[in-house]
Amino acid sequence: MRSVLVELESRGLVQDTTDRELLARRLNDGSVGVYHGIDPTASSLHLGNLIGVLVLRRFQEAGHRPIALVGGATGMVGDPSGRSDERNLLDDDTLAANLAGIRGQLEKLLDFDGDAELVNNYDWTRDLTLIEFLRDTGKHATVNQMAAKHSVRSRMESESGISYTEFTYMLLQAYDFWWLHAHHGCELQIGGSDQWGNITAGVDLIRRRSGAQVHGLTWPLLTRSDGAKFGKTAEGAVWLDPERTSPYRFHQYFVQVPDEDVERSLLQFTMLPVGEIAEVVEVHQGDPGRREAQRKLANEVTSLVHGPAAAAAAEEAARILFGSPVDDMDEAAFEAVAAEVPTSNISLTHDGGFDAASNSFDVVELLASTGLASSKGDARRGLSEGSVYVNNERVSGEAPAVDANRLLHGRYLLLRRGKRRHHLLRVSENESPG
Repeated sequence: MRSVLVELESRGLVQDTTDRELLARRLNDGSVGVYHGIDPTASSLHLGNLIGVLVLRRFQEAGHRPIALVGGATGMVGDPSGRSDERNLLDDDTLAANLAGIRGQLEKLLDFDGDAELVNNYDWTRDLTLIEFLRDTGKHATVNQMAAKHSVRSRMESESGISYTEFTYMLLQAYDFWWLHAHHGCELQIGGSDQWGNITAGVDLIRRRSGAQVHGLTWPLLTRSDGAKFGKTAEGAVWLDPERTSPYRFHQYFVQVPDEDVERSLLQFTMLPVGEIAEVVEVHQGDPGRREAQRKLANEVTSLVHGPAAAAAAEEAARILFGSPVDDMDEAAFEAVAAEVPTSNISLTHDGGFDAASNSFDVVELLASTGLASSKGDARRGLSEGSVYVNNERVSGEAPAVDANRLLHGRYLLLRRGKRRHHLLRVSENESPG
């Protein structure tokens, strides 16, 4: 097995390191404690966080010991790195809720039953006095050094400036590295390239305070080929929480990755071997229109985050919404569709559109009642134009009926008008709950 450092480099996940040869030798000598910090500014991780968690996972699979730090303390202060203004400080209740949400997501991605550790820096800073902090940490850093860091200097030169609270963030993160080194044997801190100044501050503090050699590593901040921030959409961030970004939308985000970004995304967002990725990309380049690489990417990342069943349902939901035959689709796919399009619960006994004598649905009634048509006359016009579909099959005629036996899984009926206007009906035999 090749070294984890070479593996990371082959995936484009190394930008800066402290002494590279020393780091390589230490990683080859045996298990190393590796720490990555996440500030709990929201109750969910987003795609930007996922890169770091997967780098921790790559270290764990290579035999090293990942330490995921959730910054309960530093989250109260806010990191100035990569920002042009100051973060809002979090209150205790918000912070606790955010920590709980993030913990659950980390537990799906790292093996905490193995040797991975989950820590919260509030546990070792809540009783730390200002005098202790200044005596044991502050005296080892000069203002000149701190002001020279890019993240601090850029804020000092900006119109908004930087508060003393954020200015001290670097020392708090350096203290975390020292504490994890002293109490958990941590020897390597990793992060995005905007964390380089904070990481080297910790490396320097440990050297000055403990005389030990530790290491730092960063990866490039991920942007798309068009310059947009990766993991951002017109609606905002792409979240790992299915309540914030549904598995279908999460899956679709990766299906829509441009060709120029798909190889790098496969390398950095999936655990597929580099050689297998090269084969996927080669096939994709032979016929880019099939988007085989994007579909592979979407399935792999959605499986990592939400599980294989959710990935399969998201892929089938996309096929449904883009007009594929639906008779063989799983019920989970229709529930995924229900989260994305207008959906109604109707009853065979109490709702309009169903005729018990013929055991069928009046399509005109359904179009009007679901809003796919503004009136029954508008519904008939849609039928005459050939723009109305039931279960992705075109229907026509003045008053067409759909046999109740065509309900999918005994309860679903998918209406569509045109290419993109959908309405899903869940049908029950008893009175609809609404």
